[in-house]
Amino acid sequence: METWSMSKMISPMVQQIPPSGIRKFFSLAEGNKDIISLGVGEPDFVTPEHVRAACVRALEQGKTSYTSNAGLIELREEIANYLYNGFQVKYEPSNEVLVTVGGSEAIDLALRALISPEDEIIVPVPSYIAYAPIAQLNGGKVIEVETFAEDHFKLTAEALKAVITPHSKVLILNYPNNPTGAIMTYEEWLPVAKVVEENNIIVISDEIYAELTYDAKHVSFASLPGMRDRTLLISGFSKAFAMTGWRIGYACGHPELIAAMLKIHQYTVMCAPIIGQVAAIESLRNGLEEKDRMIEAYAQRRRMFVKGLREIGLPCHEPLGAFYAFPSIAHTGLTSDAFAQKLLFDASVATVPGHVFGLGGEGFIRCSYASSVSRLNEALERMDRCLRAAGMSGK
Repeated sequence: METWSMSKMISPMVQQIPPSGIRKFFSLAEGNKDIISLGVGEPDFVTPEHVRAACVRALEQGKTSYTSNAGLIELREEIANYLYNGFQVKYEPSNEVLVTVGGSEAIDLALRALISPEDEIIVPVPSYIAYAPIAQLNGGKVIEVETFAEDHFKLTAEALKAVITPHSKVLILNYPNNPTGAIMTYEEWLPVAKVVEENNIIVISDEIYAELTYDAKHVSFASLPGMRDRTLLISGFSKAFAMTGWRIGYACGHPELIAAMLKIHQYTVMCAPIIGQVAAIESLRNGLEEKDRMIEAYAQRRRMFVKGLREIGLPCHEPLGAFYAFPSIAHTGLTSDAFAQKLLFDASVATVPGHVFGLGGEGFIRCSYASSVSRLNEALERMDRCLRAAGMSGK
């Protein structure tokens, strides 16, 4: 009789997927107060007081029930107004907007609703690490398209064309980009949109950092001519509104795709938490000024931190969105994982090795500048001392 083993009961597909490379370094840093963490992409701001107060009032009024599966209609209406006014994309709140448990659930629902075995999912990389594992769990085949620092990590139509096959079905876009901070302009999007249309591809556009651009306004892919109905726009409140723990995201798109995602959502999580939805409504109605103030603070930190990285000998392209710097460490001769570990153990600074973000990430590290100026300056000083001591300063 075969010896019983739990490991043999776990799905081989799940066993093959590595744990999050971001969380690995976060876990190593957790609990050590001396470590400065530039690893996890989370605002250092607290959710504004008036948002928290609105939720306290809601709790006192007994608002602790389920909501509609698709989310409170008041929130869906506010989301639709916000996207129309801010990004020129119009959605019908009743059947084209779905409130989810963070943007992560929206990505999962979309891929579950769209992918059949052997479908190919195209992902420009470096990019957010969750896309490939979620696609693989749904039986899809991930095709990475490498982008390059010398091109400011932008996706080109030529690179996209080169990987398209008869099995290509979904293109996942991640601009403003995590981890590189890259953005795409209207003119740069147009040839990409032409390739999408010519090859009948569905686009999942993860725009969670849409508000976080500094020198140019974000252009939603869904706003391009002919792209609205073939694009699923995904975003949420975690980053720009400092609401990571509230877990409120949303997906907007063609009513048939939203209906398919809603069906899965009903059977898995039922609805997003009501208090999180209340917080999101308050943020959209009365919190836009606080959002803008936080974005201005990120802009100032970005300029200071990128300048500091260059001064200590870490070349860094100019990040125009999100709140990450992606400096090159190629001149050190270390892998990105080895370099990140050196910073962690020798300098007490936690970063994320670039290789976890896919092709093109090796030779870089991701540093979040969503931290106080004093902490960022201290991190730069520690990194500088570490580089000098190891003879790795690129100055």
